Amino acid sequence: MIDWLNQTPLDPHGVRLGRAEDHPSFADHAYVSRRNAIVAAAKGHRVGAPSPPVAYEVTEHATWRTVHAALTEAQQGRVCRAVLRARETAPIPADRIPQHEEVSDRLQPLTGFRFTLAGGIVPNKRFLGAMADGYFHAVQYVRHPAMPLYTPEPDILHDVFGHGIHLSDPWFADLYRTVGRAAARVRSVDALDLISRVYWFTLEYGLARENGHPKVYGAALLSSYGELAHFPRATIRPFRIPDLVRLPYQVAGYQQVLFAVDSLPQLADALHDFLDAFDEDTGARLGLPPLAERGFMARPGSPASRG
Repeated sequence: MIDWLNQTPLDPHGVRLGRAEDHPSFADHAYVSRRNAIVAAAKGHRVGAPSPPVAYEVTEHATWRTVHAALTEAQQGRVCRAVLRARETAPIPADRIPQHEEVSDRLQPLTGFRFTLAGGIVPNKRFLGAMADGYFHAVQYVRHPAMPLYTPEPDILHDVFGHGIHLSDPWFADLYRTVGRAAARVRSVDALDLISRVYWFTLEYGLARENGHPKVYGAALLSSYGELAHFPRATIRPFRIPDLVRLPYQVAGYQQVLFAVDSLPQLADALHDFLDAFDEDTGARLGLPPLAERGFMARPGSPASRG
């Protein structure tokens, strides 16, 4: 595994890291052309409209199998028990890349959620707000086969495998809807940024303590072979919203600071307390810093990192 977006040895083998633009996902013109052809279907796509089928290639299915097996093994002992239970019921095949619609058709009876098509990073208002109506944006392309255990951009393994685990479980699905309802009520960049940061450090990169030890529940961690190995070396802080909204972070590379709740019930209480009555004035009412004073969020020119 190589993280191409940092320059220190972060993996268990001490592999040094290169530039994002040198990763085969960006440097292999044949791969880029294939990915762009798949992404093109997302242009003008309406939230909730069926995702078109993709005729995946043999090598793409092989990449899915390799990563699915590696993640399933890496999650053991590192992931919250509730997540492992959700993984057992998630309608996600191990042997091939599934179509959005086939997974959605099985998710919907479980939690009411469906996948809706994305081509990459989606603006906060659309991405977060769609969750209120039971739609989660997902891409259809899969990472480069030469480096299946790391990708510098979100792919279908992150979206459908990582988030699909959450969206198979009513308890987690309720938290996604809670985020979505808050986002649907506001319009300002400031308010949406607050919601996005809380979402980032919980449902994407959250930890919860079990028997005194931090365990993974966030989908970005669940779908990242490298992050699953790296997270114990991150700085792990108690979950406090005033702290996390001030933290600079980048949407690429390993997260150097993570937040852990004492339990998953504490997570639900914290998110509902913050989001159920969230409005344009919540940040000011709670004394949270305005957007200009929050920690810088680095968003690279290429899509967000998921490994």
